[in-house]
Amino acid sequence: MISLISVNDIEEGTSRGLEVNNLHLFAVKKDAQVYLYWNRCPHLGTPLEWEEDRFLDPDGALIQCSTHGALFQIENGNCLAGPCKGKSLRAIPFLIDNGMIMLEETALRVPTPL
Repeated sequence: MISLISVNDIEEGTSRGLEVNNLHLFAVKKDAQVYLYWNRCPHLGTPLEWEEDRFLDPDGALIQCSTHGALFQIENGNCLAGPCKGKSLRAIPFLIDNGMIMLEETALRVPTPL
């Protein structure tokens, strides 16, 4: 198991970029739930954040891609608007153990090309 970050290190309504084994992920905490995704837009495979740890739109309601402004639902990664509408961010399975976000090593298999 790989220990990523404490759930308490992610403030409610914010996002956090993470790097594990040179792979880029990000977590979002909304309504006390944590969501974890690969940091790759399904349109071009580019990183999503426009500034360090800034993955959300100005209202904090959606994940927003910095390249073309695509908007994704936080809860399931579905693209609602933008060039990748109908596609989704790739979620990463995890568990929370003793307040820590934990991953199985197999969860870090590099996703296939978009």
